[in-house]
Amino acid sequence: MLKGKNRSNISRRKFLVGTGQFVAAGSALSIYSASGSENYFSLGVASGAPRPDRVILWTRLAPNPLNGGGMSSAPAEVRVRVYKDPELRSKVIDDVFITTADEGHSVHYHARGLGAGREYWYQFSFDDVDSPIGRTKTADPRADEAKIALAYCQNYESGFFSAYRDLADWAPDCVIHTGDYIYEGAAGKLGATMRRVAEDKRQMFERVRTHVGPEITTLWDYRNRHAQYKTDKNLQAAHAAAPWIVAMDDHEVDNNWSGSIPQDPQQQTPLEFRIRKLAAFQAYYEHMPIEKPPILQGTESQLQMYGAFRIGPAQLHLLDTRQFRDDQSCGDGRKVYCEETSNPGRSMLGKTQETWLFDQLRASASPHNVIASQVWFTPYKFNAENSEAVRNLDSWDGYPAARSRLSDVLASGVNRPLILSGDWHIAMASTLHADPFDRNSARVGHELVGSSISSGCPWSYQMQQVRDQNPQVEYLNGEQRGYLRTTFTKDDCIANFRMVRDSGLPDSPAFTDLEMRTSEV
Repeated sequence: MLKGKNRSNISRRKFLVGTGQFVAAGSALSIYSASGSENYFSLGVASGAPRPDRVILWTRLAPNPLNGGGMSSAPAEVRVRVYKDPELRSKVIDDVFITTADEGHSVHYHARGLGAGREYWYQFSFDDVDSPIGRTKTADPRADEAKIALAYCQNYESGFFSAYRDLADWAPDCVIHTGDYIYEGAAGKLGATMRRVAEDKRQMFERVRTHVGPEITTLWDYRNRHAQYKTDKNLQAAHAAAPWIVAMDDHEVDNNWSGSIPQDPQQQTPLEFRIRKLAAFQAYYEHMPIEKPPILQGTESQLQMYGAFRIGPAQLHLLDTRQFRDDQSCGDGRKVYCEETSNPGRSMLGKTQETWLFDQLRASASPHNVIASQVWFTPYKFNAENSEAVRNLDSWDGYPAARSRLSDVLASGVNRPLILSGDWHIAMASTLHADPFDRNSARVGHELVGSSISSGCPWSYQMQQVRDQNPQVEYLNGEQRGYLRTTFTKDDCIANFRMVRDSGLPDSPAFTDLEMRTSEV
């Protein structure tokens, strides 16, 4: 406990114009401006990895966020306070965290000794400047209900993050983010362009804002890109509203990377990609409320992302489908299977993670077993009826043996399996079968995918054209951007596919495109 003068300076906090009012739990949280001459908390606050007795509290000191952060090389003492009430009257933690330049002056404070299923409010202070106030919530395995949001794929250039404004208003128990939190590409040009998405179809795509700089490859680059995304006020509001459970997909490093192999190995040597991945992992850790930093062994690096969380009646199994997978077969992309694809030894998860997942599922007595996957589990045929199937080989479709092994486990008596996925920029609901390609085989669960937060879907029209070839898919919408709300009770999961009316507007309203219950599908 920090002793001495209380420097909370509550009266000096000011509201930012247009962000609403700070009110009790269940409503949108406001974003406060810094009270001093330096906005050290320009990237907001966040919490994550909720357990029954603890959470991770995050911020990063960044008075000059797009220029390396702007802090000196000296260590910094950051004050951390946690309260039981939104008025900040009942304090339970008052502590100091020392952060250094080696970790980008980020803070990962392990708030321990908390009560299960409780809401808490937290705030950081540095140099007499207070951060925004965040709301978090610990997990409670005994709770009768759990509100969980799913988000993914938020290309900064492709649209505004208005979906996060709606998510913050909902104030879920936790948010699952399955990846593509940032995109690594170079800055594009503002404006709208027409693109041919099929022989008989052209579609307009708009770039509403631009990245800073060229394609990112260094730690400096990755820090600045994460910071640019984090300056979005709607994203900050969503982080301040609830704890997040996160794992990266591909664009946090390089498009369609797998294991130790980049998208374009002809342009990056193995050593160059290892160093690039190390930088990407470090920057990801510095900007996310996760428990452990990267493990470094020379130029090799690993980041622990997969893990299990119990949120009320839902046991959540967060996967990592990038670090340990075999390389995509047949040269990647959407193609027909080649001999390599059907190799029974090919893995999406790697042996260690696959064994962990199967053991977790077999041992779980939870009413619901949720698997959060970066990429689609449901098979999808992209071409006409009588031709050999074209499939997305970057998804589980490219790893049929690995998918069959997991399907066998799900069919062995696992309670109410539900897969929540991202990656493909299109909202989808499907029924899963013991044999993924045979709808007459036993039904083993469902897969739900909300739309992407902002990333466009050029392949949406093509997928709609072949819906008849994919009867396992009950719902498909790639024309609008959004996220997924799920509410778990003991016997059911209610899903709301939330969409924004126009992702080209920063404050576009949201609506429910479809509400469904997995018990009725």
